[in-house]
Amino acid sequence: MTTATPENSGKQTRNHPDEIVIGLVSISDRASTGVYEDKGIPALQEWLGAALSSPWQVVTRLIQDDAPTISATLTELVDEVGCDLVLTTGGTGPSRRDVTPEATLAVATKEMPGFGEQMRQISLNFVPTAILSRQVAVIRETAEHAALIINLPGQPKSIRETLEGLRDAEAGGAVKVPGIFAAVPYCIDLIGGPYVETNANVVKAFRPKNAQRAPRPA
Repeated sequence: MTTATPENSGKQTRNHPDEIVIGLVSISDRASTGVYEDKGIPALQEWLGAALSSPWQVVTRLIQDDAPTISATLTELVDEVGCDLVLTTGGTGPSRRDVTPEATLAVATKEMPGFGEQMRQISLNFVPTAILSRQVAVIRETAEHAALIINLPGQPKSIRETLEGLRDAEAGGAVKVPGIFAAVPYCIDLIGGPYVETNANVVKAFRPKNAQRAPRPA
């Protein structure tokens, strides 16, 4: 995994044809101004490090919670940096300052409603207030490139749960409710991105048999 900072990001060069470029965007007024430490980006980097078995690099952004800034950041990461996947955290509740879904939809070519539906299904196993979550997922396409953008919850525990899904402790840890990341690699395939492989012990990527490659050498 390699990391690009805002100062030197620009158009990212892949070190391998199947290296995925991932944008991580933490949206918080207070964290972006240094009032408290951001926990969203570190949580996502840690999870991706455990979940991905194919090459990846990450570009990070910590921004304030306003629609023009969010939309501009998402556009930059897809159109200029060349991210294949952008994960945002924060700003998806019902408060007046929570505008991440609206800002995400504003830059979308296609909406992918299943991701938001599944995240709420997972979270409802823990708290009834999951119905207040407004996460969306979209595809943004340009003439030469496309990317999947997903809004995630703001809390590290909820981020992990929605990405991994729920496991049944009484059934030896078998997956009870699939996490959303199981569908991400095949979605990236379908929009022309790199072939992403995962660690099945964390989350098993699902692909139809005719879309599967031989396992990557260890």
